[in-house]
Amino acid sequence: MWNQILSDSEQELLGRERELLQELQELSVALGISEADRKALQNSILQLDQLFLLVVVGEFNSGKSAFINALLGQKILAEGVTPTTTRIQVVQRGQESRREVETPTLERVWVNADSLRQLQIVDTPGTNAILREHEAITREFVPRADLVLFVTSADRPFTESERGFLEKIRQWGKKVVVVVNKVDILEEEADVEKVRLFVREHLRKLLGAEPEVFTVSARWAAKRKQQELPEVRAKSDSDQFAELETYILETLDQGERLRLKLSNPLGIGSNLAREHLAQARERLESLEQDLKTLREIDSQLDLYQQDTAREFRLRLTEIDRVLHAFENRGVAFFDERMRLGRILDLLNKSRMKADYQSTVIGDAPKEIEGCVEDLVDWMLAGEIRQWEQIRDQLQQRDREARLAGRAAAFEQDRRRLIGSVGQHAQKVLESYDREKESSRISEDLQMTVAGTALVEVGAIGLGALVNLLATTTLADVTGLVAAGAVAVVGLFVIPARRRQAKRQLRERIHQMRRQLMDGLNRHFDREQKTSLSRIHEAMAPYSRFVRGQESSLRENRQRLEEWLEQVQLLELQIDQLR
Repeated sequence: MWNQILSDSEQELLGRERELLQELQELSVALGISEADRKALQNSILQLDQLFLLVVVGEFNSGKSAFINALLGQKILAEGVTPTTTRIQVVQRGQESRREVETPTLERVWVNADSLRQLQIVDTPGTNAILREHEAITREFVPRADLVLFVTSADRPFTESERGFLEKIRQWGKKVVVVVNKVDILEEEADVEKVRLFVREHLRKLLGAEPEVFTVSARWAAKRKQQELPEVRAKSDSDQFAELETYILETLDQGERLRLKLSNPLGIGSNLAREHLAQARERLESLEQDLKTLREIDSQLDLYQQDTAREFRLRLTEIDRVLHAFENRGVAFFDERMRLGRILDLLNKSRMKADYQSTVIGDAPKEIEGCVEDLVDWMLAGEIRQWEQIRDQLQQRDREARLAGRAAAFEQDRRRLIGSVGQHAQKVLESYDREKESSRISEDLQMTVAGTALVEVGAIGLGALVNLLATTTLADVTGLVAAGAVAVVGLFVIPARRRQAKRQLRERIHQMRRQLMDGLNRHFDREQKTSLSRIHEAMAPYSRFVRGQESSLRENRQRLEEWLEQVQLLELQIDQLR
C-alpha cells in the first residue's frame, strides 16, 4: 500500500481527509445526493488506499490504447479503427502478464513494467462510441482518477463530444493533462503548432485554465522504442512523447502524486458540497416566498378573526337596540294601562293581551329574526371571501413557481402541495350551498339560544322565543290584577302591580338579552373556529412541507458551509506538499 511510506504529518492529513469525506457521506442522504454521485464519492475514498491512478480518456479511435502501449513499450492492449475497448482496463505491475475480468465492466491487466511501480494506468471505452453504455462506463470511472490524460486526435481535435466530456471532468475538479495524438498525420510542423494553439485556446475557455498540452505520435513512439523509426522522425520537434513520459514518471514526484491523490477526493466532495449548497440556497430562496405567502395568509386570517369579532359585536348592538326599544314600549304600556282609570281594560284579559301584542311586542320578534338572518349571511360571506383570497394567493404562488421552471422532485412536491390547497379552496367554493349552510347555521343558532332558555321551548325560532318570554310577563301581571282588583281598593293594588310588572318586564328582557347574547357569542365563536380549522386543515400539508423543508435546508446549509470551510483549510495544507 502506497500510504505505508507516508510521514506522520502526511498520515495525519490522510486521516483528516478520511474523516471529512466520511462526514460528507453521512450527510449525503439528508442532502438527497443521487446514488451515482454517492457511489462516485465512495469510490474516491476507496481510491485513497490504492496506487496513483492515471486514467486515459478520449473518443474512440483517438489512439488511447496505442498511447498506453507506447508508454509501456509493449503491445498489451488491442488497437483498431473500431471500438476495441469495451470495458475499463486497469493496467498494473505484475511479475507476469495476465488478465482477469473482475466485473462485466472492469478488467485487470498485469504487466511486468518498471513504469508501473508507483502507478496504475487505466484504459477506458471511447466517449463517442456507438454503444452509449461504453461512455457511461467511462463517466462512472473518471471520479476515481488521480490524474486524467485526455487524448484527442490531431485530425479532429476538440470535438463537441470531447468538449462535453471535458466539462464533466471539470465539474469533478480533476487535474487534466491533454494529449494531442497522431501528429504524424500532419505534414508540417506549423500545422502541429496550429492544432496545439487551437486546443489551448478552447481549453482556456472551457476550463478557465491552461492545462499541460503535449503533441505526440503514439505510433512513432512505439516504433522508436522498437528501433523501427527513421532518425528524422525520431527527432521531430512536434513529437513530445518523451517529454510526456518524463512528466508522468519523473515530474510527478512522490510529493506531487500525494498532493493529487489527496486533492482528487476532496475535489469530488467539494464539488458535490458546493452543488448541493447552491441547491439548498436556491430552495431556501424559493421557500422564503412560500413562507411569505403562509405568513400573509396567517396574518390575513388573524385580521379576519379580529375584524369579524369587532363586526360581530357591532351587529349585536342592533339586536340590543330592538330589545331596548321593546323594553321602553313595555314600560310605557304598563304606565299607561295599569292605572285606576283603566280598571275595566285590566279586567279584560283578551283585550289586554291584544293591546300588549300590538303595542309592546309588535315586530320585535321579526326584527330579531331579521338581525340574526343578516348575521348568518354575513358570517357565510366572510368565510367565502377567505377561501377566495387564499385560492387567489396560492394560484399566484403556483404561477410564480411554474415560471421558475425548476424540475427537481423538491419543486414538484412543493408545487403539487400548493396546487392541492388551491384546488381544495376552489372545490369548497364550487360546492358551497349557501342556502343549505344558512339553514344549518340558523338551526344550530336557535338550538344554542333555546338551550339556555328558562322555559322548555324546544327548537322554536328566535322570534317565537322572544314572543313567549315577553307574553309570560303580561300573563303574570294580568292574572294578579284580575284576581285582586275587585276585592282591594285599586289605589293601593294597582301601583304595586305596575311596579312589579315593569320590574318583571325588565328582568325578562335582560334575561332574554343575556340568553340571546350568550348563545350568539358561543355560536359565533364555534362557527369561526370551525371555519378557521377547515382552512388550516387544508393548508396543513403545504405548511408542514414548507416549514419542515426550511428547517432541514437551513441545517444542511450550515453543515455544508462548515464542511467546506474545513476542506479549505485542509487543501491549504495539502498544497504545501508541492
